[in-house]
Amino acid sequence: MTSLKRRLVAAVAGTAAVALMAGCGLQQSAGPSAEAGSNAAKVDLTGKTFTVSGKDFDEQLVLCEMTVAVLQSAGATVNPKCNLGGTQAVRNALLGGQIDMYWDYTGTAQVTFLGGKPIQDADQQYQAVKKADLAKNNIVWLAPTTFNNTYAMAVLDSKAQELGLTTDSDIAAYYNKGGKGTMCVESEWLNRDDGLPGFLKTYGFKLPADQPTVLDTGAIYQATADPNKCLFGEVFTTDGRIPALKLRVLTDDKTYQPLYNAALTVRKSVFDANPGLADLFAPISAALTNEEMLKLNGEKSSDNVPERKVARDWLASKGFIANP
Repeated sequence: MTSLKRRLVAAVAGTAAVALMAGCGLQQSAGPSAEAGSNAAKVDLTGKTFTVSGKDFDEQLVLCEMTVAVLQSAGATVNPKCNLGGTQAVRNALLGGQIDMYWDYTGTAQVTFLGGKPIQDADQQYQAVKKADLAKNNIVWLAPTTFNNTYAMAVLDSKAQELGLTTDSDIAAYYNKGGKGTMCVESEWLNRDDGLPGFLKTYGFKLPADQPTVLDTGAIYQATADPNKCLFGEVFTTDGRIPALKLRVLTDDKTYQPLYNAALTVRKSVFDANPGLADLFAPISAALTNEEMLKLNGEKSSDNVPERKVARDWLASKGFIANP
């Protein structure tokens, strides 16, 4: 879903998004433009200019760089504004016209943007979001990925075996029996509509008074690899650090978490002027499976490969752009 798959901080005004875009902290694609591959054969965007953005975690950095490269390979000029900030900052920039497109997640749109209840069917949720966001906000959702970068609780695998933990219900049973250990979450999940409060209610348990511990998104993975720091860590299911650190993702056996399939979201005026965007990105979305995204995120998060290289090497390996 830094990377992803990864997703809401408190609302940030549109002017704040503009200030972020003008200030420091943005990661912009540098180097030569991507050359055309098989994917751009029927789409010519020569003479067109797009402002592309993304959120502030690794998966989003990779997806943003993919978008930059794909557009460039079709002849477009791209103004990259990757790593803009949290969900609401980037969404406000899209709604306010400061950016033209970025990847978001169907679960985030359904629950947070549109105020609905999660739909536990990927296609049905996508169709509902696509229809409602277009009607209410003039936002077009292009084809969705098959990967689902949802939230989950993870435990060091050896510790999970020791304690017999396989599901989120096991977490509840562990705490309800007086089990000791820290739960670590990021600030966004702490209070969001589909975050910790609903998780505790769904699974029927309370945390000790001094919990949870709030950490930066990236810090949670390494801390969860040491059960003395974080016994349970809130993670994104497509994050490459999960296998690298030998973490076990516990099963959401009460299906609390929404589905988070990613799709490129585009302002309607931009899409209407460039309908070829749908054909350009459809094969990209189709190729981004859970396994592929987990691998790409691992290259960025665990192997420290720059997101630009991760994105362009993958696109070239699929023939979507020429070899960089």
